[in-house]
Amino acid sequence: MNDMGKYDEAVEGLCGSLKESLKSLPSEMKQKIKEIHVRQGRPLTVNTGGEELFVTRAGGLSRQFSSQVYIAEKRELNESFKILCGYSVHSFQNEIRAGFLTIKGGHRAGICGTAVTEQGRLSGVRDISSISLRVARQIKGAANDLLAKAYAGGSTALPSVCSTLIAGVPASGKTTLLRDLIRQLASGACGRLYKVAVVDERGELGAAFQGAPQNDLGYCCDLLDGYPKGEGMNLALRTLSPHIIVCDEIGAEEDAAAIMASLNAGVPVIATVHASCLEELLKRRHIAGLLRDGAFDKIAFLKGAGQPSKVAEVWKWEDINAQIRGNRFDDSGDEYDWHKHVGQFVKKGV
Repeated sequence: MNDMGKYDEAVEGLCGSLKESLKSLPSEMKQKIKEIHVRQGRPLTVNTGGEELFVTRAGGLSRQFSSQVYIAEKRELNESFKILCGYSVHSFQNEIRAGFLTIKGGHRAGICGTAVTEQGRLSGVRDISSISLRVARQIKGAANDLLAKAYAGGSTALPSVCSTLIAGVPASGKTTLLRDLIRQLASGACGRLYKVAVVDERGELGAAFQGAPQNDLGYCCDLLDGYPKGEGMNLALRTLSPHIIVCDEIGAEEDAAAIMASLNAGVPVIATVHASCLEELLKRRHIAGLLRDGAFDKIAFLKGAGQPSKVAEVWKWEDINAQIRGNRFDDSGDEYDWHKHVGQFVKKGV
């Protein structure tokens, strides 16, 4: 499916005239649009990665607000929400609590509204106020920059794969890069075939429909669709004998435990995480613990939304360890006590 087809597939999750206006946009713009933003009582907008544009009711785009701009109504938000849930909201409660839905094709809809809580814990969302629909695109070659910078020999002569953490801000192309990396590893593009087990908790990597991945993940990929990361990684170790385990967006305690179990079994892990720099990673306790234990041989930081899937720098674990011990990354006078205060900054002398 081409980029325009992926866009049209994504907007099928919206209702009536919203969908029609978005489908009427010029073909050349459909190929550029990365996100669609529907907000109650506010203008309908799209993001091309470089700028935010207003959508008109006639299916045009404008940089300036005018009376022709589409204003989304509450009933349209509610109906679109039901469509995104396949008219079975109850079946998607876990995803809704996490703040997003993944629909056919791997497209991701962020959901905002009023929180429903039970005993201080989020149990659901009501009165939907906005939907942020991210168009999932498979870009073959998106991992070439990572392969060239993180592994000796580049994408055509990868000698062996080490555990790698891919860090970047939202919309920096982490998932797009990861999809292509899986494809290249599992199809022999890196010099040999790797058996890759993919734990796809949110359905964004494989975009499975009725069990079959809609994205090309290569010849030797086993897709664990919808499995919680920890359970999926443990299952992969027990039953699939993978060369590599891959998952997206780690951060929870159970994720960290499963990653260490995989490494202790001799299977490297490739994962992504939200962070723009080393300091941000160290402020997240479970990620800092993984770094302390040497879970990742390399960390690749992406450049950002303006240059999706492009690598800004690659750190080796020994360099990270030296950087922390030498306290060279912190100009505030704070000292990071690596062993006693994982994930925290403490004042010198305390």
